[in-house]
Formats: sequence, C-alpha cells, structure tokens
Amino acid sequence: MKKKLIELKQVCKVYDMGNDNIVEALKKFSLDIYEGEFLAILGPSGSGKSTLLHMMGLLDVPSCGEIFVEGEFINEMSEDETAYFRGKKVGFVFQVFNLIPSLNALENVSLPMMIYDVNKEEREKKAFELLNEMGLKGREFHKPMELSGGQRQRVAVARALANDPPIIFADEPTGNLDTKTGDEIIKLFKELNEKGKTIVMVTHNEELTRYCDRIVYIKDGRIDSIQENNKIR
Repeated sequence: MKKKLIELKQVCKVYDMGNDNIVEALKKFSLDIYEGEFLAILGPSGSGKSTLLHMMGLLDVPSCGEIFVEGEFINEMSEDETAYFRGKKVGFVFQVFNLIPSLNALENVSLPMMIYDVNKEEREKKAFELLNEMGLKGREFHKPMELSGGQRQRVAVARALANDPPIIFADEPTGNLDTKTGDEIIKLFKELNEKGKTIVMVTHNEELTRYCDRIVYIKDGRIDSIQENNKIR
C-alpha cells in the first residue's frame, strides 16, 4: 500500500478583503498525496491552486480543516516549529525564482542549510555538488543577473534540494521560461521524482502534465476531477 505523505481533510481558506468582502479561496478541500508521486494541480487563474500549495507547504495556515505532513498534524505548530519542520520536509521552486540578487549561485544554494547550523565547509561542499548535478558547473560564483532564466531556475531547484527534503513544491516553475527551457526543467523534475522525491506542481499548462502520475483539476476552490496519467518514460 502506498504511504500517504500529505493529507488534507476538509481544508478551507477564507480571506477577509474588507468592506464585507469575503473570498473563499479553498472550500472544504480533501486530498491525499502519496510518497514518490508526481502530482500536477491544474486550474484557471483564481481557482485556488497557489493557495492550496501554500497550505501544504506550511507557508500559510488554513481557516478550517486539518493538514498532516508525514503524519504530523501541522495546524497547531508554533511559528518556530513550522519554520524548522518546513525547512526539513519541503523545498520550493517558484515562477519568479526568488533568488537573492546580491548572492551568487553557491551562496543562494547554501543559505537554507544555515538554519540547521551546517558548517560553512559542509554547506559549500553540498552546494557545489547540487549545482554540478543541475548542470551548472562553472557557474557557482555567478550572481542571478549573470545567469539565463533556465540557469536561475536550476539554481532555485538546487536550493530547494539543499536540506534533502522528501517533498518538492513547484509553483508555475516554467512560467517565466521559453518552451524549450521549460521542458528541460520539467524533465529535471521527472529525474528527481525517479530518484524518490515527491513532486507537487501547480500549473495552468496541461502540456506540462505528461510526466505526472495524477492530475488534480480544481475550480472555484474545489476539486473538479482527478485524472490518472500514463507518464512518458
């Protein structure tokens, strides 16, 4: 039996926009995500995709319902507990890369390890290895603006892997890339998935789902349908 890695039970998220304007981004949303799965979450703009990702990735808290990550009930964790748990369990890759402009690639990748008191020598060794695995050997000391979009996203993927988390969340990871470069990034996620990482990817581009195990379509904060997928090998 597959091991449940993430469980969402009747999760909702409500935003009070003021002037009696209430927005329900998620509406009693329930979903199980399994260890080693490559899951795509699709839906139109405003459907709740990114809100869902932020709930699962401990970047935001639900208004109601329960979320479990590796069996841990995360709703009632303190801010410090949440930050520590998040750093160990999940890695994030965003559409806009979110690299620190003043730091070079090596420093950007090393940064997440500092919260766990990894010494400088070990941080740099791991960062060099990850950047090499991403095909960025020789680019370690380049700052983000000295790199192409695809290279910046590879640095972001390396950073997401810095603490060796079991789960990688990708929020529109190819949104700022051309088709060819975007396809290379999706193939990189596929390789990571085949090495055992659980990948959860939010996208509006159905072309990107061809390597995924399941596709969850959401609409107006609810699951519209779930499709099993025959991945390209």
